[in-house]
Amino acid sequence: MSTRIEEPAFLLHCTPYRETSLVVDLFTRGRGRVAAVAKGAKRPRSALRAVLLQFQPLTVGLAGRGELRILASAEWAGGLLAPRGDALLCAFYLNELLLRLLAREDAHPVLFDGYARALGALAGGEPIDDTLRRFEWLLLRETGYAPDLDRDTANRPIDAARSYVWQAAAGFVAAEPGGEGAGRLYSGATLRELASGRFESPASRTQAKYLTRAILAHHLDGVVLNTRQILIDLHRL
Repeated sequence: MSTRIEEPAFLLHCTPYRETSLVVDLFTRGRGRVAAVAKGAKRPRSALRAVLLQFQPLTVGLAGRGELRILASAEWAGGLLAPRGDALLCAFYLNELLLRLLAREDAHPVLFDGYARALGALAGGEPIDDTLRRFEWLLLRETGYAPDLDRDTANRPIDAARSYVWQAAAGFVAAEPGGEGAGRLYSGATLRELASGRFESPASRTQAKYLTRAILAHHLDGVVLNTRQILIDLHRL
């Protein structure tokens, strides 16, 4: 007999299932990404229909075992405005990242809290670039994909005055004078700012954007995210 579990959650994505139901992809705080059947959620009078909204905090009741659980209940937890305009598209980008990079049933409570903060920042009008970079790096760090921002491949501390090349298999290699052909250069100052989540100049923001884009592309095996391509076209990412 399965035990019902109640979890804080966000809805990442949903797809139709049979005539009246949905399969929902949830990001829960205690169990990570979970797929569940929301029975009858497509019916006009379903209690679930009105509650299953993206970018809104939920408390969900999950039942069953295996890869596809049953969504026994869902309640709005309140307290978060929905992003609008360009920020809304950025919120969809965060969801697509989570769907692509998070394994099912792998809890990341720190990432869950960071996602909630990112949604709040997007809804509150905070700088979009800074919000995306902080979340991208948190996602990379929590999933084990982030390179070391403290030391280079020679185990020397990152020097703010030097430039570095990122190598997927190794990390950050200190660039030698005249070695620009080895790859895109990132300043040590940018790496330090990325580690702190605070960017002091447009140049650092631009370098951080290219770096996180390169690392994510490597771990996505070349898959182009739909929302990212739209954002790139709009010169927002």
